[in-house]
Amino acid sequence: MTSQPILLVEDSPDDEALTLRAFKKSNISNEVVVVRDGAEALAYLIPGDDGDGDGDGDGDGDGLDAPCPALILLDLNLPKVGGVEVLRRMRADARTRLIPVVVLTSSKLEEDILDSYRSGANAYVRKPVKFADFAAAVQSVGVFWLLLNETAPGRALESN
Repeated sequence: MTSQPILLVEDSPDDEALTLRAFKKSNISNEVVVVRDGAEALAYLIPGDDGDGDGDGDGDGDGLDAPCPALILLDLNLPKVGGVEVLRRMRADARTRLIPVVVLTSSKLEEDILDSYRSGANAYVRKPVKFADFAAAVQSVGVFWLLLNETAPGRALESN
């Protein structure tokens, strides 16, 4: 598996705990960075530009210090900025355009599924109610996106 972190964008402490527990149970050892609203997710993923043109905020012009998680698990119903809007802004920015995003939500609404895919989600997974089913879903997501999936080369350095 990749050593890059997983970004979990989740406002529910219970769902956060379940997800972290499911990763541990599945032996997924990547660091998990947790942010609890859409604004915090965008601030983490798309740091403000410091004027050197690379957008990473460190002033050295290389663009390499902007975080690039291996995978983002994104809830839809978030405070401040909703999950679909986070997804749209990510896909509009070259630094985050190619990061795999799995929408992990309790929503069964067809409109949410369509909006997610139209906005650039790579997958849409409904949170199962039973922990065993939830753990199995998280394990499947982790195995596919962190082990089997071939990531785009140099995705963090892609330009517009």
